[in-house]
Amino acid sequence: MTIRPAALLLASAAAILSTGCVIAPNTTEASTQRMDDVRKMSDQATATCGTGNVKEVNAKSFTCK
Repeated sequence: MTIRPAALLLASAAAILSTGCVIAPNTTEASTQRMDDVRKMSDQATATCGTGNVKEVNAKSFTCK
């Protein structure tokens, strides 16, 4: 009799854990968008600061040396 509750618990846990893949956002698409944003900001930083004078670039801003 103890096997049935354990099997039910295991099946329930597997079902709950497998739903995470369905709910999760498409991380590849989001990552590609972030890379494009950084690339555009990098081009803008190079145009503004000059080649070799860019200190830091992220998707929203940049700083010159």
